[in-house]
Amino acid sequence: MIKHYGAEGKIVVVVDILRATSCMVTAFAHGVKSIIPVASLEECEQYRNKGCIAAAERDGKIAKGFDIGNSPYSFMDTSMKGKTVALTTTNGTFAIQRSTAAEEVVIGSFLNRTILGNYLISQPNDVLVLCAGWKGKMNLEDTIFAGALVEDLKNHFYYENDSAFCAQTLYNSSKKDLFKFITSNSSHYKRLKSLNLDKDIKFCLQNDVYPFIPVMKEGALVSMTMESVKVDE
Repeated sequence: MIKHYGAEGKIVVVVDILRATSCMVTAFAHGVKSIIPVASLEECEQYRNKGCIAAAERDGKIAKGFDIGNSPYSFMDTSMKGKTVALTTTNGTFAIQRSTAAEEVVIGSFLNRTILGNYLISQPNDVLVLCAGWKGKMNLEDTIFAGALVEDLKNHFYYENDSAFCAQTLYNSSKKDLFKFITSNSSHYKRLKSLNLDKDIKFCLQNDVYPFIPVMKEGALVSMTMESVKVDE
């Protein structure tokens, strides 16, 4: 839980690999203007009434009465370009709401892994990786991504506690075939497989598809300007 670590003065990287944060990165790569993360379906509906696109997911499915959920493919449609999206999901948007005390909140996924790591290395703040998990419990895919990020940052940061080391060890033991490892062991994969979402899962486990970092600004996610990101030569 984030309360055990404290977000104040830190950059919090919110991670919900399957599928909220992967979806957010994809949205900005396809021209979405901003994303308003909200906790409840009612809030999401209110934003729809104000002219936003309303995207809502519960238990892996599109919430009843909404047009789209949190499949990254839904955000590749050209009709999304330039739009503001209100988004609520089972885990990811809740994790963002829990991070408001942070110095900065950014969105992490395999899809933007390297550019995110470069940005974090360039900043003076400590980094806290917040795994959304599943309804308050640990899950495999978010922890593996946290471990991948720890691996990327290992020469620039030190561990504050053993959870970072555990995540890194898990990533290094599974990185040769992430899809096979996660689909063989992840409880969340079993939920999504029953909904025929293998295509989404394969997409979300790809490294470095998009050079975009969503960042929270005044209650909404926007795409970080690339001038803020130090690029490895």
